[in-house]
Amino acid sequence: MSVLGKWRIVELPGYEDDYADMVEPAYILFEKGRGEFAFGCVTGAFAGGAGHGSDHAAIAFDWNGNDEMDPVCGFGSAELQADGSLRGEIRVHRGDEIPFIARRWPTFSTPC
Repeated sequence: MSVLGKWRIVELPGYEDDYADMVEPAYILFEKGRGEFAFGCVTGAFAGGAGHGSDHAAIAFDWNGNDEMDPVCGFGSAELQADGSLRGEIRVHRGDEIPFIARRWPTFSTPC
């Protein structure tokens, strides 16, 4: 199993329940060679990312983005769990360390 794909951030332990979805549904996206995330008033994007192992069950990345329209940057990491969830942390340079728990973003298809 791989971290690649879109994940719905379902919990930010230590933060108010409604913070994650303050602006839009909270998510983190990992694509080959790039990614992005949004939660609360924070958005970020990154290129690259170091997967660990051939199945890419874990990833680490440096990111740049905004927090309430102020430029911010930092480091992040995520790892697949045995229950299929993704657990990680978004760290803001000289700021917060924000843990997250995510589940695969539900995909819907419509019949042709």
